[in-house]
Amino acid sequence: MIDVTVTEDTSDDARARRNVTRLAAAQALTGANSAVIFATGAIVGVTIAPDIGLATVPISMYVVGLAAGTLPTGAISRRYGRRVAFLIGTGCGAVTGVLGCLAILRGSFALFCLATFLGGLYGAVAQSYRFAAADGASAAFRPKAVSWVMAGGIFAGLLGPQLVQWTMDVWQPYLFAFSYLIQAAVALIAMGIVFGVDLPKPAAADLHGGRPLLEIVRQPRFIAAALCGTIAYPVMNLVMTSAPLAMQMCGLTVSDSNFGLQWHIVAMYGPSFFTGSLIARFGAPVIVALGLALEAVAAIIGLSGLTAMHFWATLVALGVGWNFGFVGASALVLETHTSAERNKVQAFNDFLIFGLMALGSFSSGQLLAHFGWSAVNLVVFPPVLLGLCVLALVWSSKRRLAARIVER
Repeated sequence: MIDVTVTEDTSDDARARRNVTRLAAAQALTGANSAVIFATGAIVGVTIAPDIGLATVPISMYVVGLAAGTLPTGAISRRYGRRVAFLIGTGCGAVTGVLGCLAILRGSFALFCLATFLGGLYGAVAQSYRFAAADGASAAFRPKAVSWVMAGGIFAGLLGPQLVQWTMDVWQPYLFAFSYLIQAAVALIAMGIVFGVDLPKPAAADLHGGRPLLEIVRQPRFIAAALCGTIAYPVMNLVMTSAPLAMQMCGLTVSDSNFGLQWHIVAMYGPSFFTGSLIARFGAPVIVALGLALEAVAAIIGLSGLTAMHFWATLVALGVGWNFGFVGASALVLETHTSAERNKVQAFNDFLIFGLMALGSFSSGQLLAHFGWSAVNLVVFPPVLLGLCVLALVWSSKRRLAARIVER
């Protein structure tokens, strides 16, 4: 079938720009919360888990929360509006911090996993910030809106690991307990910010309008966009989840892993200041392909050595690759649906991404514990190659079809 591109009338970009500012700030604070989980989850896990192979399960539960929260987020947004979903999400973030603190104080692995699961629900809601920024925006402004909201994450890269560094020893001997209490406070600040977001109210067409979901997701363009998103994000998560524990296993310090994670998050979100412009100039498929290729480069660096510099370089290259791959894939998704279809399509896209992440995340701890850091990096190459091949196939077919139409 012929792909459908959104062609709605130019909307009020002034309101969209105001929303971008708030959503970027909320993205920064939410990213700081997730940074605390990723920086500490495996280390806390190895301390209180019954087996070292379960050390990354708390982070896996975060990813399960991401997957579990995507479809409900879309349903709540369709019926009650995105702002209601945002407030529920930030509430989950505050509970995450409180439960995480209690879990560490009591040495409860199950409670800690519950806390990170709720953190995943918060993260699932936050993933829709990038799509919310495009609501009511003109077609020309949408890629930039998505990119600029993602840029808010650069401050998460500065704030999150620093929160861990400043607070991890406050309540000795309970490492990181106070960090999670501060995380709860950060989530409450984010709640105040998203309360002021001015988004279009749900229309009746949002509940029942548009094509059936199956018809939309069968589009070759959607298949390619969703596949690239489900490669770019889970691959990044696999390597990032394992890196702090791998660094500890190699004799490096918590400060070394915090520093690496900090610059990884900066690399994830920093390019967003110009990713939208790159997409507008070169096209989303080119930027997605570049992102996937950079993730492969990160794996090559990871295989080349075990010093702190090797880990840091791996994490930085991985972050930039994720940004290009994920933001580019998100821009491609926006081209596959109409405004009446947006919530269900965007939620389904994120469900695919985080569902696959959940499956892969559970294996990361076992992969690292039993086969080592090299095996984690080797796993990167097959999915990246698959994504590049599908992307090239779909867009070369599209160009040939366009050329035949012109000839007629």
